[in-house]
Amino acid sequence: VTYAEALRRVRRIGAWVLARKMSAARPLVILSDNSIDHALFALGAMHVGVPAAAVSPAYSLVAKDFDKLKSMIALLDPGAIYVSSLKPFAAALAAIAPAHGAQIVSGEDGPEGEAIAFRDILETPESADVAQAFAAIGPDTVAKFLFTSGSTGIPKAVINTHRMLTTSQAAKAQVWPFLDHAQDELIILDWLPWSHTFGANHNFNMVLRNGGSLY
Repeated sequence: VTYAEALRRVRRIGAWVLARKMSAARPLVILSDNSIDHALFALGAMHVGVPAAAVSPAYSLVAKDFDKLKSMIALLDPGAIYVSSLKPFAAALAAIAPAHGAQIVSGEDGPEGEAIAFRDILETPESADVAQAFAAIGPDTVAKFLFTSGSTGIPKAVINTHRMLTTSQAAKAQVWPFLDHAQDELIILDWLPWSHTFGANHNFNMVLRNGGSLY
């Protein structure tokens, strides 16, 4: 996905997010692992001032009682929940269903039940509201919620503002001045999950800020 194509898709996703009346009080939750759709959906929400929360897939695919996942969903009260495919997440989605009124979005075509396909969201026409929402974002606008590991109890949602994300990258560019001239030379092959700060705020954002490529 090129930067130009990503921006076009992000604006369309943003239009859908605004039409759903999502906000910091009703953010986007992503239960699946890293993927292009995951990245675009998160960026689309953040582009219009709606926080995204990537939740470690282990809470949906490995856990048996889903207690920690239920607590996360109850805390965030999401406006939309994304999964790459419905079948692997069926048990988790059923367990959290009473705790939210979110729209379930699937990365697969033609999902069953009340879920909608992410591909359909990409067909949303861009609206003037998208530019207005983007212009309204400030340093203290919440960009995302990152959860703690939960090793000592229920995972806690850590607020990440746009100021935090951008100043972190500005600091990296000061420490590593080669980043300002990297562009085509900045290529990262990475597996670190976006539910944690290293893979998301450090690696993903470093590529995004400096015009590099991420595989």
